[in-house]
Amino acid sequence: MAEYARAVGVPHGADVLLESRAVTVRFGGLIAVDAIDAQFRVGELVGIIGPNGAGKTTFFNALSGVIAPTSGELVVDGRNLTGARPHRYAQHGIARTFQTPRVFAELSVMANVDFGLQFAGRGRGGPPTLKDASSILQLIGLAGHAALPAAAITPSQQRLLEIGMALATRPRLLLLDEVAAGLTENEVENTAQLIRRLRGELGLTVIWIEHAVTTLMRHVERVLVLHQGRKLADGTPGDVVRNAEVVEAYLGDEMLEPAE
Repeated sequence: MAEYARAVGVPHGADVLLESRAVTVRFGGLIAVDAIDAQFRVGELVGIIGPNGAGKTTFFNALSGVIAPTSGELVVDGRNLTGARPHRYAQHGIARTFQTPRVFAELSVMANVDFGLQFAGRGRGGPPTLKDASSILQLIGLAGHAALPAAAITPSQQRLLEIGMALATRPRLLLLDEVAAGLTENEVENTAQLIRRLRGELGLTVIWIEHAVTTLMRHVERVLVLHQGRKLADGTPGDVVRNAEVVEAYLGDEMLEPAE
């Protein structure tokens, strides 16, 4: 299973943690997500790309219980959670971030992470690294800002804080929605390095939506491409950038070098 599997011993054919079975989401006459089949295995780092309006965030909303599929099934660790509320997905180890960071601006950075622990994390076992808010802030590089109000830190730090709040729920699977949006090139690369480190140190499965395609391709092992609500491709970064349909629909002339 690519680099991470070899490094930490995740076997080929490892258990499926999350499965989307012909998931469809309609808003009136608009089909935002169209019968998507996808499997996400334990320990994978998977990227999701596609043009604006491809259905990426709507698919994430379905995967995390924010919206219920119009049809199809969502299975988490063998349990059918189709139509369940977001807290049920959280109870089964799924956490997510949003395109616009959702932090409590007036609360301290520490209190924001502690909220995640209170909400869903204290009753669930997890890595010792996530034992308390201080350890989580240390992990994401915000320990020095613990006492500041969330409103006082930079937008890039607020994105890190939202990741910390998600980690506080002791997840098994982390859904990251455009965590690099609005960041500088260096900040994007630093965020990607953090995502890889979190996956490795915490044994997470990570699914990452991103418009910074070049960076994403360098760091993920598998890429899911959505277009007009449908799954257009699913494969390694090298395979995806050579897929003629993907090039025509999304990448255009901006051909990317296959990831090493």
